[in-house]
Amino acid sequence: MRSTSSNPLPSDDTAAGAGSAPPPAGPAARPGNRYRVEALAKGLRLLSLFSPVRPALRVKDLADLSGQPMPSVFRLVSTLEEEGYLERLPDGRVRPGTGVLALGFASLQGMDLVQTSTSVIGELAAATGATVNLGVLFHDSVLFVARVQSPMSLIAANIRVGTTVPAVYSSIGKVLLASLSSEELERRITDESFAGAWGPRAGRDRSALAQQLESVRLDGYLIQEEEAVAGLSSLAAPIRQAEQGVVAAINVAVPSREYSQARILRELRAPLLAAASTISVRLGGGPA
Repeated sequence: MRSTSSNPLPSDDTAAGAGSAPPPAGPAARPGNRYRVEALAKGLRLLSLFSPVRPALRVKDLADLSGQPMPSVFRLVSTLEEEGYLERLPDGRVRPGTGVLALGFASLQGMDLVQTSTSVIGELAAATGATVNLGVLFHDSVLFVARVQSPMSLIAANIRVGTTVPAVYSSIGKVLLASLSSEELERRITDESFAGAWGPRAGRDRSALAQQLESVRLDGYLIQEEEAVAGLSSLAAPIRQAEQGVVAAINVAVPSREYSQARILRELRAPLLAAASTISVRLGGGPA
């Protein structure tokens, strides 16, 4: 994920603009807990304010929403940034960082999606000889939550469980983006989403992305060549869950020089779509 340097923080403790929203109630807020660490509770409260509809917030927003004084929020944000639990965007807003992801890995391993998919992913990898990845959306990136690496692949993609890749350069990411409403897509994907050095055939603008997303909607899958990683092609399909629609996507990744698009479609499309459908049915979402 991309991170930038934080802005200077004020050193005084002058109270400023505390918002009207009261701190959320809960078991941790009950009085009389002599083991309670108030600073930790306040920091966790700030992290809980982020959501899919507000993935990034200004420090003032955090102060208003939490009801905490601005100087206290500045110090908490600075600490969370330094520890990797928040990252600052170029426009000065902050969002959850890789430290939050690291904390979530243990729960990811226990989530229905990963548990349900594990055997299917292994069978798909064995049947195709390809590397198989499972990912979900995280802001404007793909978070890889499961992966089976092909022992025959000589291409080092530097991807493992917990890795994030910009969704606009990932076949998994584009399958997931294709399921979003136009309003949600506009919120998630900005010019910053296209930053960074990626594969030699990566699309670099919204126009190229829009064409690929429309292809996903028409075909039910996406094939791409050397967009995320040089020398690597992939084919991705959506996974659906009951009452939630598309919640994840699965892909098979193979060396581009060994697999033309025709070979990928001929040899990999059917087993990939079958695997995606199996996982979707197990999640109550119906065939993919």
